[in-house]
Amino acid sequence: MQEKYIDETKQGEAFAIAERDGNSKKLFLESYGCQMNFSDSEIVASILNEQGYNTTLKVEEADLILLNTCSIREKAEQTVRMRLSQFKNLKKERPNMTVGVLGCMAERLKTKFLEEEQLVDLVVGPDAYRDLPNLLKETEDGRDAINVILSKEETYADINPVRLGGNGVTAYVTITRGCDNMCTFCVVPFTRGRERSRDPHSILEECKDLWNNGYKEITLLGQNVDSYLWYGGGPKKDFAKASEMQKATAVDFANLLDLVAKAVPQMRIRFSTSNPQDMSLDVFRIMAKHENICKYVHLPVQSGSNNMLAAMNRQHTREEYLELIAKAKQIVPDISFSQDMIIGFCNETEEDHQDTLSLMREVEYDYGYMFAYSERPGTPAHKKMEDNIPADVKQRRLAEVIALQGELSKNRMKSYVGRVHQVLIEGISKKNKKQWKGRNSQNAVCVFDMLEGQKMGDIVDVFVFDNTQGTLLGETVK
Repeated sequence: MQEKYIDETKQGEAFAIAERDGNSKKLFLESYGCQMNFSDSEIVASILNEQGYNTTLKVEEADLILLNTCSIREKAEQTVRMRLSQFKNLKKERPNMTVGVLGCMAERLKTKFLEEEQLVDLVVGPDAYRDLPNLLKETEDGRDAINVILSKEETYADINPVRLGGNGVTAYVTITRGCDNMCTFCVVPFTRGRERSRDPHSILEECKDLWNNGYKEITLLGQNVDSYLWYGGGPKKDFAKASEMQKATAVDFANLLDLVAKAVPQMRIRFSTSNPQDMSLDVFRIMAKHENICKYVHLPVQSGSNNMLAAMNRQHTREEYLELIAKAKQIVPDISFSQDMIIGFCNETEEDHQDTLSLMREVEYDYGYMFAYSERPGTPAHKKMEDNIPADVKQRRLAEVIALQGELSKNRMKSYVGRVHQVLIEGISKKNKKQWKGRNSQNAVCVFDMLEGQKMGDIVDVFVFDNTQGTLLGETVK
């Protein structure tokens, strides 16, 4: 599974939400990598809020510094190590301050962190956040603390996340954890464990609570949301052992999407990330059934070549992927897609590369996340395959993929011009403080002039009169 990644760190513009009267300790929390990490940080903040910690934006006043890390790319790990080095002088000045590493990088490197990064006191994997209070007591007694045990059950379903650094309009709701797919390039199954789904009742309650607190859009989140399967608890792999009653009453992702859409009928609903092998046509039928489900799917393919898909252990072929896309467009005619693409995987030929370019042209993605392959220690590809594509070839192919996606994006944006779109106001445009920014149902970003009476969270009709490569230019329909 390849997730959607965010290159910037989020240091929490709205951490004041996590303040509680009587709390005297300060937590500085940064997240790196995927949307799941940002969602997990909100769980961590909630757990520590109960332990006397309020969050802070000022690292120099923190009693506890936590970095929630990503291992999906080498660059992400380098960024975390550089960030840790910036805390060394602060640690000397404040020896009682605790520094911890959370998440996938913590799980992958485990005790190496305590050995290599002398200032790290605490290492906690993504399934061990409930143990943070106990681990912090160990650090208070002068001992290094570590818990990276992966769970087959943990979903944090009963924890109400503290919403950090958000806009008060959009929020993530985690529905699955872990991944069973074992793509040869991916470290996620080893850092996040086996796939398990969250109780649908708790999901519905969280969605209703968000609506009651003024949120207007949710993203159902997981390493692989469309393989969601609730049958009473436990890993998805054990579903075959479930009782006949459990199987008969099981809730799959299409069922869940339908339940959420009905539970919060005015709430916009998105989901991420999806895997082609698990995506059901029923999901598209539910999308078509409900107006409040956005008509957009992030559907990573990784390569357009069957040779590469087999080498990556992707459980779908090029033909199956294209057939799924074609049927989805029939069911939801105004649907949009985005992609993840790995360029220069082991033994990739020029023909394989051309297959990727031709698939992109056929699908006509709105946008994508494209990376040159870098092997991750511990993955099957690292253990059994040679990373044998020269760096200059990788970069040339990547540049061609990026250039083609730029053309496709511009054409897709152009297709939205001359039409009226419903846009959720999510914030102020970075380039023009007198303009709003938001997204339409297809996830295309739109900017338009502010009008008196408009506010964050409003859904407004916007006529799009022009576009750039990645942005729609519009004006409010009065």
